[in-house]
Amino acid sequence: MNVFYATMTSKGQTTVPAEIRELLKLKPGDRLRYVVKNGEVTLKAKNKRLTDLAGILHRPGMPAMTVEEMNEAIGEAIVDHVMGRE
Repeated sequence: MNVFYATMTSKGQTTVPAEIRELLKLKPGDRLRYVVKNGEVTLKAKNKRLTDLAGILHRPGMPAMTVEEMNEAIGEAIVDHVMGRE
């Protein structure tokens, strides 16, 4: 397990450590989700779109996605559609 630290500003902002940005393949403008479960917070990148999943099951050389990752991407696409964000 690796531990990374950040400092919060008076405006509630933090900088995501470079190692985390690299691990999650974050780019400027990517959205982040904070998932709270049983008192623990998980940071998740929302940098995949539903269109990224097109052909994922049969395209050679594409990294495999778990069913959970697919379900998350589909759920987020539905929320974005309903909220008029995409």
